[in-house]
Amino acid sequence: MTKVNEERAWWHKPLRVIQPNMQVRDTSLIDPPRLAAQLKEMGANAMVFNTGGIYAWYDTQVPYHTVNGYLPEGRDLLGELITACHLEELRFIARFDFSKADDSVYLRRPEWFVRKEGGRPEIIGAERPGPWPLLMSTCINGGYRNADVAAPVLREALSRYPIDGIFFNNPGYVFCRCERCRRKYAERYGKDLPDSPQELEPDFAAGCFDDNMEAMHDLIKQERPEVPMILYYNLHRDNLSKRVQITDMLCTEPQDVLSLGHARIPEFWKPALSIKVGRSVPGRPAPFGIVHSCPGMDWRHTGLPVAEYRFWLAQIPANGGQIWHSVTGIPDTIEDKRILKTVAELNHHAAKLDAYMDGAVSAAETALLWNERGEAQSWAETMINRQIPFDVLLPQSRKDWELDRYRVVLIPEGTEYTSSLIHDLRSYVHGGGQLLTEGALPSAAADAGVKLLHDLLGISDEAFKSEYLIASYLRFQELSCEINPLQQGMDTTALIAHRGYVTYAHPRNDAVRVLATLVPPFSPPESVGAPPERASLPVSRTDLPLALEQSWGAGRAMYFTFSLGALLREFKLPEHEMLLANAIDHLLDGRPLLSVTTSYPGLQATLFRNGSDLLLHFVNGAGRRPLAATLPLHDIEVRLRPGTRWPTESVFKLEMLIGGGWIEGFAANDELNFTLPRLEVWECIRIPLNPTVNAVGEG
Repeated sequence: MTKVNEERAWWHKPLRVIQPNMQVRDTSLIDPPRLAAQLKEMGANAMVFNTGGIYAWYDTQVPYHTVNGYLPEGRDLLGELITACHLEELRFIARFDFSKADDSVYLRRPEWFVRKEGGRPEIIGAERPGPWPLLMSTCINGGYRNADVAAPVLREALSRYPIDGIFFNNPGYVFCRCERCRRKYAERYGKDLPDSPQELEPDFAAGCFDDNMEAMHDLIKQERPEVPMILYYNLHRDNLSKRVQITDMLCTEPQDVLSLGHARIPEFWKPALSIKVGRSVPGRPAPFGIVHSCPGMDWRHTGLPVAEYRFWLAQIPANGGQIWHSVTGIPDTIEDKRILKTVAELNHHAAKLDAYMDGAVSAAETALLWNERGEAQSWAETMINRQIPFDVLLPQSRKDWELDRYRVVLIPEGTEYTSSLIHDLRSYVHGGGQLLTEGALPSAAADAGVKLLHDLLGISDEAFKSEYLIASYLRFQELSCEINPLQQGMDTTALIAHRGYVTYAHPRNDAVRVLATLVPPFSPPESVGAPPERASLPVSRTDLPLALEQSWGAGRAMYFTFSLGALLREFKLPEHEMLLANAIDHLLDGRPLLSVTTSYPGLQATLFRNGSDLLLHFVNGAGRRPLAATLPLHDIEVRLRPGTRWPTESVFKLEMLIGGGWIEGFAANDELNFTLPRLEVWECIRIPLNPTVNAVGEG
């Protein structure tokens, strides 16, 4: 167990953040000492609070920085809040939002604002009822977000107040056709700014964001180098290797937006996967996961269903992230008191793990190369659903990869096979790694680098893409000396459903094993129930491979010539999930570090290592979402193969860090087996690997 190092900066230590999102009209209801004490009692050790940007929550002297008109006269409310937080040992993170400004600023300095078609400004809140001023979107390249307002506001706040950290809310790019944006685009690309965001050069929006935030980061470090800056990242599109160069800490916002309607309910794995992506950049503090308490910002004054909220929150710390609660108001103004109880419960549970998870590293044996396409997402969803721990690798962070840490590397369809990536994969497999990839490959006909990829996968240089196949099947090949490893759990099923494109490729030589083949379509949908074919297969067997495996060097490469990820995304059939889980298990030689002997849909498992301990998290999301009630899971059977050999059968005590108490683990040879009798929402089990410690009768 790693002890918390008191010499480290505060923002490198475990954090639990609460952000009260205040309505300006409630400003007079804030009692700083009471609020700080309430947040501390709820388990927070840091608060994020409005400071400046749209409104100044202090008596600003910066021109065009609009003061919150509800600030109490004769008092420095912001100063009182910071003092109260520090007296309660809470860190104060100042929230700035320069993405909008009061319409009175627009009337005086219109050149700072976003321009739409015809030069019209973008107005926020034009249809909002009530006597509120209008807000106007500011241009990311304009003066308000840069030297004229944002920069002097930051200098003012940092010099006047003992702020501990800075967070920029809503700092993203908004498409703008103002003169400044036109000049910047022409200077960068030598052509006119297009009329729609869809026609922009792909790196323009990110470049504008980077320019703006890099300037803010440099300013903060010039004024007060010890103050960390916090920036968002997005699960699907951001270049994190660039992002970490212009900020100190990362945060992501996996909202559970139930107000979108049940047909568009967010996927159950969203917080888990968001944190895995954020942890993919080495050497950084654990990322924050911001969870809003409401079922949608349009319903922000009520709370998520408690069972759903608890499940969503627990995924953040269980995947190695730091929890950041976003609530509407302060405890005295929040009418849905369920929120307060749930926030406090999660924080107190997370606090129990501080000394154990601080410095812990992932013990996952499998790595998934991430891309923005749905295939990577589907593979991730399947592994989460099947309790297969995994890490995420970002293509833009390739120089930081440590492939040798992993026994299996997964490459979903849509990956760009650069020469350097192919070289890394060949070295990895040759050294003993196990590779699984799928789908369409670049042509090897005239590309020497791609020929090396085909060689690694054991397929001929000539490969052809099929038409889109409907009513086709995957047939498991019969093997002479063993059960087909891809068919485990489907022993009486020779065919499983297939649809989509296939790469027609043939084994390079007889040493390449074909594990599955294509059964071509037997009928189009409009004739499937009609004579003459009705239920006949015109061709029941082919030698067209759908799954091949080649031993190469000390490792192996497996290739699915179709997109399993697309099937998983579109149909979510258990057979497709089992196919991927079986492939991973086979590449792990049937001996994964962690096995949950029965797969529970909705159960998530993550595994970390800290010193001589393993830390196994379980999060229970069983049931129909949004979860109306927690459905406890019983008798979860676990098998671990941590590489430790026990000379005789031993019984060990395993500690339940959240619920308290102990369970017995039975160790023999290199396996440790135990049963978690009951799981409500979240549990973390500490598993000591030293066989002389905690043995029953010895500890």
